[in-house]
Amino acid sequence: MTVVQYSVNNQKTWDQFVRLSRNGTFLLERSFMDYHANRFSDCSLMVYDGVVLSDEERDFALGSDGLIALFPANWVEEERCVYSHQGLTYGGLIIGMDVTQVQVLEAMHAIMRYCMDMLQARRVVYKPIPYIYSAIPAQEDLYALFRIGAKLTSRSVSSTVPLRSPLKMRTLRIRQARKALEHDLYIDRLLENDTQGIHEYWTLLTEVLRQQHGVAPVHTEEEISLLISRFPREIRVFLVRHESTVVAGCVVFICRQVAHVQYIAAGQQGREWGALDLLFRHLITEKFKNLDYLDFGISTEQGGQKLNEGLIFQKEGFGGRAICYDTYTIPLDRDVVNSLDTAPSANQSERMKFLYLKAVNDSFEPQLSIAIGDVLRSGWYLQGDANKRFSAHFAEYCGAAHCIPCGNGLDALTLILRSYVALLGWDSESEVIVPANTFIATVLSITQSGLRPVLCEPDIDDYLIHPAQIEPLITPRTRAIIVVHLYGRVCDMQPIRELASKHGLRLIEDAAQAHGAKYRGERAGHLCDAAAFSFYPAKNLGALGDAGAVLTDDAELARMVSMQNNYGYSEKYVCRCKGLNSRMDEIQAAVLDVKLPRLDADNERRRQLARLYLSEIDNPLVILPQMPKNPEEHVFYVFPVRCPARDELLRYLRSKGVDTQIHYPIPPHHQEAYSEFAELHLPITDRIHKQILSLPMSPMMSETQIMRITELVNNFNISQ
Repeated sequence: MTVVQYSVNNQKTWDQFVRLSRNGTFLLERSFMDYHANRFSDCSLMVYDGVVLSDEERDFALGSDGLIALFPANWVEEERCVYSHQGLTYGGLIIGMDVTQVQVLEAMHAIMRYCMDMLQARRVVYKPIPYIYSAIPAQEDLYALFRIGAKLTSRSVSSTVPLRSPLKMRTLRIRQARKALEHDLYIDRLLENDTQGIHEYWTLLTEVLRQQHGVAPVHTEEEISLLISRFPREIRVFLVRHESTVVAGCVVFICRQVAHVQYIAAGQQGREWGALDLLFRHLITEKFKNLDYLDFGISTEQGGQKLNEGLIFQKEGFGGRAICYDTYTIPLDRDVVNSLDTAPSANQSERMKFLYLKAVNDSFEPQLSIAIGDVLRSGWYLQGDANKRFSAHFAEYCGAAHCIPCGNGLDALTLILRSYVALLGWDSESEVIVPANTFIATVLSITQSGLRPVLCEPDIDDYLIHPAQIEPLITPRTRAIIVVHLYGRVCDMQPIRELASKHGLRLIEDAAQAHGAKYRGERAGHLCDAAAFSFYPAKNLGALGDAGAVLTDDAELARMVSMQNNYGYSEKYVCRCKGLNSRMDEIQAAVLDVKLPRLDADNERRRQLARLYLSEIDNPLVILPQMPKNPEEHVFYVFPVRCPARDELLRYLRSKGVDTQIHYPIPPHHQEAYSEFAELHLPITDRIHKQILSLPMSPMMSETQIMRITELVNNFNISQ
């Protein structure tokens, strides 16, 4: 991550990012923020990912390429404190639409390091942007605050009306509003350049705040007049008059899909005659009915620590709900700040694990713990709502009609085959063609279903089953082909589909390593008659234990799989076939449902890291995997390389502190369990299994770690 302090040269880039971000509002554009310039020392920051800038480049206008976040901030020298952002109700991290949780953690880490190293700050005061202002209300920065040990130091409470589902409008405070009309009150929107109207209202507001709360408005009359003139579309003043006298009113800041009401005031006459009821009915039912929320702003009593009577009145009377504006303090302790780093440092002496599984799961907190807690509190642990939700979401994600969760990936394949045996009458002589270099589970599923595996040589270039190798293996006993999207790359399905159709064969996907991969616009899981997934914890979409699923468009197959995975029951205790006990528990389903929305972003991060490996590794002893013409065809479950001196390379990397794995050291036909295949001549499979080695790959890894590994791989030679 590269952190650059904002300068006026970058105003255009800053404002463009705010408008296109996930959670920026016009209140965080420079033209609004800069009115504070005479009171605060601006130290706002811009965060770039994957961009290296020289000192000279930092002084010039920067583009938006690689810009992932903005941090609006002020610096108070005497306090050695960075405030985000003084003068505003909120001002937390502004995040790009496609930024991942990992990138947010890295950005916050880089920002805090900058504050310590460049400003010598001792603490940061942070005001998160409330979720109602976000296009995608996930608020990844709250997890970063949790990780860094931020302390909640104050909480201001607002009352917010969801405009998409308010109370029945025909009865909304109607009696009070009628009273206002009976007294000839009317609503008057302040026009541009109406300085007299602003003066009248600010006089009323100042008097009401002084009498009721003993405070003055944050803005002066001159400031609010200036802001209204600069933002006539975003800042509006609505007044309630009796004859020509202002009796009540408010200022509204229009931010994305939220109308934020500030400076609500009513004089004694306005309060008695229901002026605010008339005004708020108008704002809710007419003026802002096409927005998502009307936010009534924070209380001023006791520093916003409780709802005052006015906000209680608004909340109860207008169908609102409480929303919190929080302030956190972050002590800048270097050890604590470094805990935000998403992976161990790239120090050459530190051991680099093959997979940082805890870091992966930590990056989904606190949502993961919340989801698990919800299951525990529900009292329902099998075949409940969590399974239903995940099944529906994963089926929709893959484009399939049916998703049947089960215990693991092996069971998923076995359930498909056993169901076909039951539905189609396959016998023990029936053959299933399967790639010879697959993980043993694919072959086990065939034999456990009472069928015969026929091992097929893969392509040496992409390690996938090859159509030209399949057809010679087809006999009158062949019933199905299992394709394995090995290492995260989908097979070339079109010629295989044509081959299966030509011979009347069922086509089954082992998609256990290809969650989210696409072939010609279709996702893995929807490329064949049926598909099996594993959600083993290390997978791209991983549970916290074993779990799997079957996907299909075939309703009859789905019905049979649903019976097979639950003892063969057609209904409780009514056993129609000899089934299995293979059900996904509710905790795993809840965990997967939390992780699924981030799968595409995590897969893209894997592709980014793979591209770095591919561009930087340059050793004639090391054969790299191919990046397909369409990158979406590969999700890099692992990053496999081949080396004639594989074992020497493995030992060398291990001696340098880098763990690797072999996927897989022994092919199925050389396993003792399948001694009947020992005499098979499969030279391509044998070469792959003797040479293959997987380098570390995880969306949690940094570019620095990848570069450390590539440097070691490039330095390897056989003499070592």
